[in-house]
Amino acid sequence: MVRIGAFALLFSATFVSLVAAASERPNVIVMVADDLGWADVGFHGNPIIETPALDRIAAEGVQLNRFYTTPICSPTRAALMTGRDPIRLGVAYSTIMPWQNNGIHPQETFLPELFLGAGYQTAMVGKWHLGHAQQTYHPNSRGFEHFYGHLHTEVGFFPPFASLGGKDFQRNGVSIDDQGYESYLLAEEVSRYILERDPEKPFFIYMPFIAPHTPLDAPDELKAKYADMGDDRGKSRSERADQTRFMAKITGRESARPMYAAVVDGMDQSIGRVLDTLDAEGLADNTIVLFFSDNGGAVYATGGADNAPLRGGKGDTFEGGIRVVAAMRWPEKIIAGGQVNSIMSVMDVLPTLLAAAGIEPITRYRLDGRNLLPAIVEDEASPRERLLFFIAESPFKNTVNVTAFNDEWKLVQRIETGFSSVEVSNFLFDINTDPNEYTNLASEHPDIVDELAREIRHWRNLYPVAGTRSELMPPPGWRAPLDWARYPLQNSALQDKASGGMPPESAIRVLDWQYGENGRLIYNCEPYRWAGGGLCKGQ
Repeated sequence: MVRIGAFALLFSATFVSLVAAASERPNVIVMVADDLGWADVGFHGNPIIETPALDRIAAEGVQLNRFYTTPICSPTRAALMTGRDPIRLGVAYSTIMPWQNNGIHPQETFLPELFLGAGYQTAMVGKWHLGHAQQTYHPNSRGFEHFYGHLHTEVGFFPPFASLGGKDFQRNGVSIDDQGYESYLLAEEVSRYILERDPEKPFFIYMPFIAPHTPLDAPDELKAKYADMGDDRGKSRSERADQTRFMAKITGRESARPMYAAVVDGMDQSIGRVLDTLDAEGLADNTIVLFFSDNGGAVYATGGADNAPLRGGKGDTFEGGIRVVAAMRWPEKIIAGGQVNSIMSVMDVLPTLLAAAGIEPITRYRLDGRNLLPAIVEDEASPRERLLFFIAESPFKNTVNVTAFNDEWKLVQRIETGFSSVEVSNFLFDINTDPNEYTNLASEHPDIVDELAREIRHWRNLYPVAGTRSELMPPPGWRAPLDWARYPLQNSALQDKASGGMPPESAIRVLDWQYGENGRLIYNCEPYRWAGGGLCKGQ
């Protein structure tokens, strides 16, 4: 294990201050795709789907070759906004569904809040998916001065942009009827925001696309462009996903691959428009543009993505589900054409971007992410000492995919729980020599499997008991609103403090300890290992 000593910490602090002092504070744009496949961009060798804008970001900046996210949507976005592990936040196993009232605790510090507090202009344009039931969860309450987009996912690519039949398109809490293709609308709004900015202040823009998430759709000219595209993808090596593709084939269903390609192309064109706006305004050199996908590509029948040669896809904790397309451009500081091979996770984005802007990461709770700016700008090696963990219980309730890994070993577990049984499948990989996960070494190294499995169990103990779990259907009889912009309860209708639970406050500590591996009653509780899953540190 490589320990980070006082000298390294001093060097990191000095490096950050030198970067911040060298020039004016950079503008920042974070672009996030939704379910983009590893193999589906030009700079990863795709010869058919045209992605010149993404290829440009990679060519003029660096490829982040080992950038990891969670296997599904909401947890990745929660980690991006907080720099913290979604297991602590109660958003890890599954996404936030429309009928749920979950969100991220208002006491958590969000990335745009830190930029706003440092004098930045802040805007979000696109998909939120981090809570919609109360105004405390709304983007405008989490540091974004301007919000244009959707609270939910799967709103479609053309009007009326609806979630479960309820209209879901707004500007700062007010429904709008903007017409056009969703990816293009986002580009128009970001470009407008840049053109109308206060030139005396830097800006932070978050641009999360719904592309290329299902249900796929694209303008006619893009459909025609890829109409004759074949589907030559091999097996994804994700068992259930490959089953869906096999059934689609034998039943004669058309491949989703051509439409998926059209959607990716449309997203890339939108990114290109934003890059052109930066060029026209003379802002490109000192603007950080970070792009990544929120999880691996959806390789099931309706998804259309390709993660080859990585194994698996969205929802899996094999590499295809969590190792994603990522690149970062900052011409003023980053040497063009580089590649970063150190492990970087979505939790690292917050401390890294703050370091680039010279902003202190002052947050209420301890960050789980680390500053990777030296690795990106100076090509410094950044060994991974602590394990990374990711989990998903989606779409199948009580089928949990989980992983723990570092620079050397990776354990993947599939845990299937029935009414009276639990089946655990272990997959152990030497990720350096076998990055595409062909050789399961679990039977050869049972001691390593046991060690990593214990770490997974301790990590899962951190989950709040009311955190998201797999729910594909709403409660019986639940009805969606007509207009999601009117749905959040306003702060004036809410009490000042976060609510407690049913147990009396005097009993919470004991009950939390007794809950053991069933989860946490006390928010942000990290249990001592010797306490059987309970007894929070610092309480």
